[in-house]
Amino acid sequence: MKWMQFFTPAKSMDFKETKSYILQHPGDEITILDVRQPSEYQESHIPGATLIPLPQLSDRLLDLDPEKPTLVY
Repeated sequence: MKWMQFFTPAKSMDFKETKSYILQHPGDEITILDVRQPSEYQESHIPGATLIPLPQLSDRLLDLDPEKPTLVY
């Protein structure tokens, strides 16, 4: 695991930028990562989003493709 990647600054996007980015990168080109709790995910989530609750993220990093851009919310 490349732990130094966690010290790389992350870009923030507002709603319009995020929506545009998702539309420009359909399907499997990106990972949309939902780090909320399962009940929040069930209530509402971005279609195609992968649920990994924040407390589980460090244990499940291998579930993510490091070659794809990842949008986290």
